[in-house]
Amino acid sequence: MTARDFAFAAPGPRAEVEEGMALTPRFDRDGLVACIAVDARDGRVLMLAHMNAESLARTIETGEAWYWSRSRAELWHKGATSGQIQRVVEMRVDCDQDALLIRVEVGGDGGCCHTGRRDCFYRRVVPGSDGRPGLEAIGP
Repeated sequence: MTARDFAFAAPGPRAEVEEGMALTPRFDRDGLVACIAVDARDGRVLMLAHMNAESLARTIETGEAWYWSRSRAELWHKGATSGQIQRVVEMRVDCDQDALLIRVEVGGDGGCCHTGRRDCFYRRVVPGSDGRPGLEAIGP
C-alpha cells in the first residue's frame, strides 16, 4: 500500500481516540494537523509544520518527513532541495490526536530553518521598554 492509497479512519468516540490503539488523526477544517519536529539526539525543538493526510501517509511510508506547505499549497518533502532530509526515528500523537511530534535525524548541514539556522525558534519574546512585547535573538 502506498501513501496515495492510504486513508485514515475518522476519529471515533473520545475514549477510542484517547485510549485506543488506532491512529485516527483529527485534521482541522483545512485538513491539517500540527507536527513538531525535534532533534532525536538532543531533544531540541527544530520546527513546527503541518501535515495533511497524504503527507502523513508519505511520512509513515518513507520514514522521511513530508509536510503540507500552507504558503505554497503543496506537498513538501523536507530537505528535497536543501539536503536537510528529516529521517523519522519516532512518531508520537497527542492525547486527542490533533498534533504530532516526530523525533528526527537531520541530513545535510543539520539545519531546518529556511533562514539557514539550525531551528526555527531563534528569538524569544521579551518585555519592551515601552511595555509592548519585543523579540530578542537567542542564538545563531
